[in-house]
Amino acid sequence: MTLETITVADLERLGIARHTFYRRARAGDYRQVLTGVWVERDQPVDLQVRAAALARVVGPGQVVVDRSAAWLHGIDVFEYAEPGGVPMLETCARPGRTRSRRRELEGGIRDLAEEDVERVEGVAVTTPLRTAADLGARLRRREAYAALNEFGRLHGVGKQDLRTLVRRFRRRRGVVQLRELIELIEPRVESPRESWVLLTLIDAGLPMPEPQWWIDVDGVPTYRLDFAWPSRRVCVEYDGQEAHGTAEHRRADEVRRAWLREHGWTVIVVRLGDFSPDRVDSWTDELRRALRPTYDNRRW
Repeated sequence: MTLETITVADLERLGIARHTFYRRARAGDYRQVLTGVWVERDQPVDLQVRAAALARVVGPGQVVVDRSAAWLHGIDVFEYAEPGGVPMLETCARPGRTRSRRRELEGGIRDLAEEDVERVEGVAVTTPLRTAADLGARLRRREAYAALNEFGRLHGVGKQDLRTLVRRFRRRRGVVQLRELIELIEPRVESPRESWVLLTLIDAGLPMPEPQWWIDVDGVPTYRLDFAWPSRRVCVEYDGQEAHGTAEHRRADEVRRAWLREHGWTVIVVRLGDFSPDRVDSWTDELRRALRPTYDNRRW
């Protein structure tokens, strides 16, 4: 089969009975990338396939927005707790047009300027700048911060452009959060969970670290640290399953961290479960103690 995307409407033309298709989907022959849109199991979900999937369900006059727009721009901010693991497509219509009422869409109305919309592989979508601003206002705070950092890192969305855009968001819900987070954007952060770590450090009143700090061994950049305070030889690393889940990665982490500790570094490792309030207090207090000598007994 040569189609990149499949909907139920394709089945009759393809000569596949609906019950057969669903049985094969349950068996893993197809996977659902959006509500109502499938791809074959081994089909890589690249930009073209994402756009093709969106084009199957986005009607004329509709604009892809929010998390779905980010997904098309290569940034996945869908929550892992999405029911069934399949995101609902988010679209909007401009004022004066009818919002989509299709079952597989979350349709709305939004005041979009011409410069807020572009076409990606034929699909109307909010630009990276507008999408970043929308998510910065609409998502929960730490997810919003992670999205802003990802747009800064991958699309060059900067503070000044966002400051200019946010003037149009006056009295909009979430604008206070957005204004705050704009000033904290750090595009050197390389994953959403690292953004969570950095925001936790900021909220705890700790001094700002250097993200992605390289340690030289014999003049060669050898070890890169997620967050470092080089003058104190203190670092914080986020140990996530997405990047550290294999046995090989875990062994490499152990070797790196053993070398760092042998050379006088304090290494604090943060994992996904460490963002609960009691765990945050534990590792930020440990970090505060490690950094304190630098600050002449200053209380913070």
